[in-house]
Amino acid sequence: MSLPLFLTIVVAGGLGAGVRFTVDGLVRSRVRTAFPWATTIINVSGSFALGLITGVSLSGLLPQEFALVLGTGFLGGYTTFSTASYETVQLIRQRRYASSLVSGVLMLVLSVAAAGLGFWLGGVF
Repeated sequence: MSLPLFLTIVVAGGLGAGVRFTVDGLVRSRVRTAFPWATTIINVSGSFALGLITGVSLSGLLPQEFALVLGTGFLGGYTTFSTASYETVQLIRQRRYASSLVSGVLMLVLSVAAAGLGFWLGGVF
């Protein structure tokens, strides 16, 4: 990997984290609930986008370097497994067991389904 590509991936990761922060704030300001909807929306949309990018890249329509910048860099900064894990544990600590189970399972199922849908759509193009 070249230094310019590496630096571009790093910058894209920072931009992705900034977008995540913005989306999180927008969702939290509109949806007032203890359930982590913001993180769920971020991770599901990021999974869809990564599936789409991967599908398009594997079909040869997107250069591998661009897929690395978008997938590893931007979406790596945008999505957040650690926050999802933390929020699920916080629900457990608050004895909101049903919410914690729904949070963990729903995010996993929706994220995998979204990635699959994005991958399928990306391969169609």
